[in-house]
Amino acid sequence: MNDQASRYRWVILAVFVLSTAINYLDRQTLAALAPEVQREFGLNDTQYGLLGTVFSIPYAAVAPFAGLLIDRIGLTRSISLALTLWSFAGIATGLTRGLGSLIVCRALLGAAEAAGIPAAGKAIVTFTKPGERAMGHGMNQAAVSLGMMLAPLLATWIMLRWGWRAAFIATGTLGLIWIPVWRAIAPAPAPMPVERAAGVAPYRDRRLWAVVAANALHALPYSLWFGWTTKYFVTVFHLDLKTANAYYAWIPPVFAAVGGFLCGWASLRVAKRGAPAVVARYRVCLGAAVVALATGLVPLAASPALAAAVISIGIGAVAGFSVNLYAMPLDLFGESRAAFAISFLVSTYGVAQALISVGIGWTRDHYGYAPVTTLAAITPLIACAILRTVKAER
Repeated sequence: MNDQASRYRWVILAVFVLSTAINYLDRQTLAALAPEVQREFGLNDTQYGLLGTVFSIPYAAVAPFAGLLIDRIGLTRSISLALTLWSFAGIATGLTRGLGSLIVCRALLGAAEAAGIPAAGKAIVTFTKPGERAMGHGMNQAAVSLGMMLAPLLATWIMLRWGWRAAFIATGTLGLIWIPVWRAIAPAPAPMPVERAAGVAPYRDRRLWAVVAANALHALPYSLWFGWTTKYFVTVFHLDLKTANAYYAWIPPVFAAVGGFLCGWASLRVAKRGAPAVVARYRVCLGAAVVALATGLVPLAASPALAAAVISIGIGAVAGFSVNLYAMPLDLFGESRAAFAISFLVSTYGVAQALISVGIGWTRDHYGYAPVTTLAAITPLIACAILRTVKAER
């Protein structure tokens, strides 16, 4: 990247991570409209959870190949291809006429969106300096939160006027608009000089597998509130879809963005005081895991406003944990293998979510939310115990 592009690297990265916002807007449209989709197709919560599994299995399977492709053919060509595919899958969801076609569309969406987070990791390591990576992930987390915040508001607004199918068509179209914008602003593919990791391939390094295991545990609270928040308000407090989305479901994603930025900034401050980057990430993850214990208190909330407040605390902590966790592979393996290393976390998250989605649905149908929120409260701390084994090479 040339000197002028380097000066504007945060602007360039901001435009790129809009693709992440679109990614999560497309996938969260189903979560935002879940009661309507369930009603039309006659799905119980276990069956709705299976739709998450259908998305997650191809998401997990494709991610490592997507990471290799991104590292090989470059950021702009790979993200343009992926975004085209997932945009058409989202649009097709609005045209479904049966459960079978809905399942196919969710599977295709999962396969195409598997490239999104590895591409974001590649962009972060390309356009930021080593000490800025957690802040870059904080920006990407803000984009995740933006997509999640817009999904209930935008999807509900469109649904009330033109029906739920139109919401999928509209959100899918946004991705097709982003592609020419990015291609116009993207600098020539000559990355900013960064350190390059030496040694064995990422998949042969035990440190990567420790981060992967921690990510699998952290997937439970992340999946819970990023996939079931609207459902929680509708089911527990008997709100209609418009009230749940317009007044409550959009609030936790705002706090997720705040938590991501704060924890990215915190690890940058710890690193500037002399701690190795991976150690700084771990310390912030541990603090976030302690705050995430608040998730266990959600079932005690007596009103939707109080529930939104407690969920917001938990999701903010989980987002901050995620920002630093996803920065670790970049610290460990460098720019040349960034997308491939990140893809292992994406793949693990997909596998975990495939199990978690149906598990949450089954538990909700039989026992309510309390067992899930209790387990989700403690898994980040267990993940931190695993992360203690990860050490950066000096």
